[in-house]
Amino acid sequence: MRMENFSLTGIALIQLIKLPWILKFFWAPLIDRNANSHYHYKKWIIGSELFYAACIIAIAFFNLQTDFSTIIVLMVLAIFFSATQDIASDALAIRILKKEERPFGNSVQSMGNFGGTLLGSGCLLFLYTITGWEWLMVLLAAFVLMALLPLVFNIKKEEKEIPVLPKAGITLKEMGAFFAIPGILKWMLILILFYSGILGILSLLKPWMVDLGYNVKEIALMVGIYGTGCGAVGALFAGFIIKKLGQRKSILLFSAYNIFAALFFVYIFNAGITKPLLYAAITILWTAYSMSSVIIYTVSMGKVRQGKEGTDYSIQIVLTHLQGIIIAISAGKFADAFGMNKLFITEAVMASLVFVIVYFSPSVTLDIKESVKLNQDTYDEK
Repeated sequence: MRMENFSLTGIALIQLIKLPWILKFFWAPLIDRNANSHYHYKKWIIGSELFYAACIIAIAFFNLQTDFSTIIVLMVLAIFFSATQDIASDALAIRILKKEERPFGNSVQSMGNFGGTLLGSGCLLFLYTITGWEWLMVLLAAFVLMALLPLVFNIKKEEKEIPVLPKAGITLKEMGAFFAIPGILKWMLILILFYSGILGILSLLKPWMVDLGYNVKEIALMVGIYGTGCGAVGALFAGFIIKKLGQRKSILLFSAYNIFAALFFVYIFNAGITKPLLYAAITILWTAYSMSSVIIYTVSMGKVRQGKEGTDYSIQIVLTHLQGIIIAISAGKFADAFGMNKLFITEAVMASLVFVIVYFSPSVTLDIKESVKLNQDTYDEK
């Protein structure tokens, strides 16, 4: 889009196709309903992914230049099925992972996310210049179906059933009760702000590199392949760090690293942008994002109620997706109006604000049971 002279604001607005991810908590209770076994969630995952692949294949029959509106509609529909799959996958992960396994479980999940990004916006973006639009969509659909294979070969009905709680996650009242959990509102504030110091930079990194004179192949290599590769490595190390330091110290460490990432972009903009420095900035930015993702996912998994895993987790993660869209659109408008240097400075200020909030909220990383117990003990002391 940048090569076709779209504005940064216009590019940022494409983030709106992610709206199904923002709204997915509305149908998450439907997926949680009667979830008395792991097999229940596996069926939802397989069905959603099949429709997801079908939408991608349908996109291949339309022309990017002449059928752009139709393609956008199909993309939104595809993301709806992808979001549905995500609800079921997260609920399944929460049920099968013990607390001590969650840091590494989320490391693996994040590595998978970054691996998919590497293939999608790196290798396949590079391949797009060779194969064209139609074959690219077919390859994307093939990857979606390949991702189902491990689950299909491990789908067992004879798993131990879990008792279904009465009205488990199926009413608005039940959903609203989630916000009454002690300490949850502070955690919501952190979720809304946590990525604010790096997401604006991340969303405009590629169009900014176009402005710096880099071509599609260079950007695909530097950001799509190298950058997301760094993200995968950062996600792996994040699991070890959380296991070693615990959730409280880790979230402080990663929020401080986000400040460093934003400040590094301020530095290279004013010191002179060379290719080695840009590679270093990409390394820091992507590892900061991946480490932040692992700690957010890990803490969020502990803040769910039994029988409402998909619903409660979706409510939390939706806030991070909503933040991403708002920041991406705002960053595009801000950069158009004031330039990239002021955007980098603003991102550093936002990252510093997040660190302060996290520092003065020592109980936000506790699981629901621990938060309730702490609240009761404080009440008893008073």
